[in-house]
Amino acid sequence: MRLLLYILFFAAVVFAGYGFYIGQENLATSQLCIGLGVTTLFFVWMPTFVYHHWRSKDVKRYMLNQENILKMRKYTNNNKL
Repeated sequence: MRLLLYILFFAAVVFAGYGFYIGQENLATSQLCIGLGVTTLFFVWMPTFVYHHWRSKDVKRYMLNQENILKMRKYTNNNKL
């Protein structure tokens, strides 16, 4: 999974970089390459990245419920100067 993330990120950066490199020579191709790079980054790489980093986490630990609010209050009251 990590290798796939590296490959997707590198491909998105290369597409966008190539689009900026060819610039005004071929405007339609330039805009297409930049668009493909940005689209790949935000619609393919970012969801894959989030899934990879959250797949083994317990989501209930990060949800704001009454028990966690009490833990936060207790923690902040103990760490006040």
